[in-house]
Amino acid sequence: MVFGSNSPKDGEPDYAAARELGHLLAQAGYVVATGGYFGTMEAASRGAKEAGGYVIGVTTSHFDGVRLHPNAYLDEEIKLPTLFQRLHHLVTMADAWVALPGGIGTLSEVALTWSLMQVGEMKRQPFVLVGEQWRTTIGAFSTDYYVRPQYRVLIKYADQVEQVLPLLK
Repeated sequence: MVFGSNSPKDGEPDYAAARELGHLLAQAGYVVATGGYFGTMEAASRGAKEAGGYVIGVTTSHFDGVRLHPNAYLDEEIKLPTLFQRLHHLVTMADAWVALPGGIGTLSEVALTWSLMQVGEMKRQPFVLVGEQWRTTIGAFSTDYYVRPQYRVLIKYADQVEQVLPLLK
């Protein structure tokens, strides 16, 4: 599962990085799943599709008729009625997670994934956060007092998307 922002556009660095990540994941044999919309979700889907991979997008009826529709690179769309159900599915459907830079929605996906692994609600699986934004964000509250060391190691960090694949093994 690739988490990321809806904001980056084609031609911007974060879009290019997400597209490369999707390409690398598909080349390595991973099915690529995203939130199914635009920005880095579209870019990862596009990169995977261009590499011959299979792409799943998890969307919600909540956005029907508003401003969002699924991106054009999906092989399969899983449409859920509410944002909460979508979030739950995004977090629980994967064998591994990669989070690219993003906003509040991406932060909620990261926090829920980490929390559910920490309390044993989900199996501990590879979880990689890409970019300095995540080191800063997670580091802001990851002191020994609030987050024990055995839970901090549930997250791996990559500076560039090219570093992600070895961390998924």
